Amino acid sequence: MTDMALAQKMRAGAEKKKNVDHSQKTFWERNKLSGGYLLKKRIMDVGVSIVRFILLFGMCFMILQPILNKISVSFMTEQDLYNPIVIAIPEHFTTANYRLAAELMNYSQALVNSLIVALTIALLQITVCTLVGYGFARFDFPLKKIWFACVILVILIPPQTIASSLHLHFRFFDILGLIKLTTGSTLNLRGSAIPYYLMSAGCMGLKNGLYIFIIRQFFRGLPIDLEEAAYVDGCGMLKTFVRIMLPQAKPPITSCFLFAFVWQWTDGFYSRLFLGNTKLVSTSLSRIIDSLGAYIQRINGVKTTISVAYSNCILATGTLMIIMPLIILYLFAQRAFVESIASTGIKM
Repeated sequence: MTDMALAQKMRAGAEKKKNVDHSQKTFWERNKLSGGYLLKKRIMDVGVSIVRFILLFGMCFMILQPILNKISVSFMTEQDLYNPIVIAIPEHFTTANYRLAAELMNYSQALVNSLIVALTIALLQITVCTLVGYGFARFDFPLKKIWFACVILVILIPPQTIASSLHLHFRFFDILGLIKLTTGSTLNLRGSAIPYYLMSAGCMGLKNGLYIFIIRQFFRGLPIDLEEAAYVDGCGMLKTFVRIMLPQAKPPITSCFLFAFVWQWTDGFYSRLFLGNTKLVSTSLSRIIDSLGAYIQRINGVKTTISVAYSNCILATGTLMIIMPLIILYLFAQRAFVESIASTGIKM
């Protein structure tokens, strides 16, 4: 062994021994050698962890505390509502509030109708918004920027501003004057689900502009080489979209479908405007206080003033009955939802 190799071996052994000796020193010895830096860093890390915990706990408490209060109130009798001793845990536990709320909202029928409407509307909206979003991301056509500006306006302009126009359009529905020319009068589509399905098919339903924007941003982030390779292999545009691009878009489609289902489930504006004759959980909840007054008057035979506390109790119970299916849906879909949000955020 040469002198240079021997010197390198001895130097490496000394460095290794020095590192071992340094690792065996106590925290305070290492802190003394660092001039107090280790202690300051440890205090800073602990302080940041405490502040982070307080902020997260506060945010979670602000979100969960109203729900926990509603759960507690929903199991209380009217006597417990006015008892100052009862705060969070009911003294007289009861499930009568749930039975009464279910009767007032016609819950079983409203639940089935809401499930059918929300599911079909969500599927229709995601189908057409995926096609439109892919078209905006991959194809050039006349007035493309103007049409996309219209999509942004659909996101920004609240639907209440065009409520009167929608009412008149579907109250006197006509297609280029052909219906009136043939039958002598226009069609009245109010009170049926047809107008809402037509709007959803035309990407003018609830939050459709947002879905188009999310899906368009995702497709823009995908490399165009995927489609070019498919075209070289003989695939057409539709086959390339269905077999190559659509499987890649599962994350944003999953996110948009869950958003569409949840927002449609709790929607009150479009449901009252177009689906007024259909019993839904969202519209039933808005009328639960009036239904409670009519129910008590029918039971007692005379008009009775309902206490504010008891009205709020029944309203809280009905709210829990509406959001419970959404919580169950989230429990089953949370993994796919979180993954879709993370993947969409990365690719956007």
